[in-house]
Amino acid sequence: MAKKPVLVVMAAGMGSRYGGLKQIDPVGSQGEAILDYSIYDAHQAGFDTVVIIIKEAIKDDFLSTVGARLKKAPVEIRYAYQELTAIPEGYSIPEGRTKPFGTGHAVLCAKEAIDGAPFAVINADDYYGKHAFQVIYDQLSKTQDPYGYCMVGYEMSKTVTENGSVARGICVTDENGYLTEVTERTRIEQYEGGIHFTEDGENWVDVAADTIVSMNMWGFMPSFLAEIEKRFVTFLNTTLVQNPLKGEYFLPLPVSQLISEGKATVKVLTSPDRWYGVTYAADKPVVMAALKDMTQKGLYPDGLWG
Repeated sequence: MAKKPVLVVMAAGMGSRYGGLKQIDPVGSQGEAILDYSIYDAHQAGFDTVVIIIKEAIKDDFLSTVGARLKKAPVEIRYAYQELTAIPEGYSIPEGRTKPFGTGHAVLCAKEAIDGAPFAVINADDYYGKHAFQVIYDQLSKTQDPYGYCMVGYEMSKTVTENGSVARGICVTDENGYLTEVTERTRIEQYEGGIHFTEDGENWVDVAADTIVSMNMWGFMPSFLAEIEKRFVTFLNTTLVQNPLKGEYFLPLPVSQLISEGKATVKVLTSPDRWYGVTYAADKPVVMAALKDMTQKGLYPDGLWG
């Protein structure tokens, strides 16, 4: 019998632009973090097991706040740890490097906790909305193809903030709704005439408001773990030479490689919901107001875990 899909939550990033541990920052009426709302929505969609990826450095803070609350949640919580030192034998950490190797590396660190199940991956500090969890759970539950992956895409205009730039994966799909490429753009901003991005800080390229972007909500079959493990070695061989202090193994990289090789397909599911997130400290009141409004409308109980 096939294993039920599990939810993997990436919570190891320290939030440099935000300035603090935004993964555990309270935004709900009873002190809940965005992560609590995601787990609540995921459980309603059918997920019974949640793997949370953190760093040993934040373990005590995390377990005494979010972890303590989640003991009341009706899901099994497992923890995985993303550490800079979690690299294959024969490799060494470049002198001066302090941060782990990005989102692909984070998922790799959770391999044992995922335990061979299909899995969805999300960021801890992004609010995705109820619809996204339902469509990704349903897709993972019915997929028979071991290389049939999926993602939930959002319209660009629903994922930007007025308080600065954001990083997004800009997606291109074919006529059947499958991903053909995803390009990580690390500086996307709103301006009076629309939305644009820059790679060099000088030249800007406009992006249509309805462009589908990735918010790091991916759905994978177990095959993906073997693939990223193999490809991480190739990444290290290049990065440890070319960009040893800052090179990151982002999830879109192996996904794009598998698509271009014709080895995997990625069905793009879409959500009509607005994204909310705390990229900057000034975003927090906006998120709190939105969640309060949703609670007043009955979408959430006042106090998620009773």
